[in-house]
Amino acid sequence: MNRRLRAIGVKARQSRNTALFTVAWQIPAAILAKVLGLHRSVAVQWQQASGGDWTAYAADVAARNSRRSGVNQVAPAHENSSTTSQV
Repeated sequence: MNRRLRAIGVKARQSRNTALFTVAWQIPAAILAKVLGLHRSVAVQWQQASGGDWTAYAADVAARNSRRSGVNQVAPAHENSSTTSQV
């Protein structure tokens, strides 16, 4: 198939890399790895190369997982205060 594509001027590797670069910019590396069957480190490399930043996604997933597992959550300081100031 690659030979046929090349014969009509389609560069399969270049097209694949362009598509992967675009997708890596749009979705988190963990999902990219799972959907495309890539190793996580490869997916992370593609994401970094594309300039995608999914650190907020990772933090959100970690927070969701800790809520599900019942890990103690720390409330903001103003909620822990036993005294309230009245104006």
